[in-house]
Amino acid sequence: MPGEIEISINGRSVRVPGGVSVWAALTRAGIEHARRSVSGEPRGALCGMGICFECRVTINGVAHRRSCQLECAQGMAITTDE
Repeated sequence: MPGEIEISINGRSVRVPGGVSVWAALTRAGIEHARRSVSGEPRGALCGMGICFECRVTINGVAHRRSCQLECAQGMAITTDE
């Protein structure tokens, strides 16, 4: 089993198991929604396989990354709209 890594979620340092998806890290940190729709509705992972684009977050300054498709990496900075 991979060891733990440290990432940043909305400026907060979080330790997660190596190999988990960004979305899994968000849910482990208690975050239920990654962003808001144009009308203000909360959005999160719907399909879990990268088709719906509802789980988009900003990672290391790059917007619109699908959190269900990316593996966490040491030092990764994740920002949600929440």
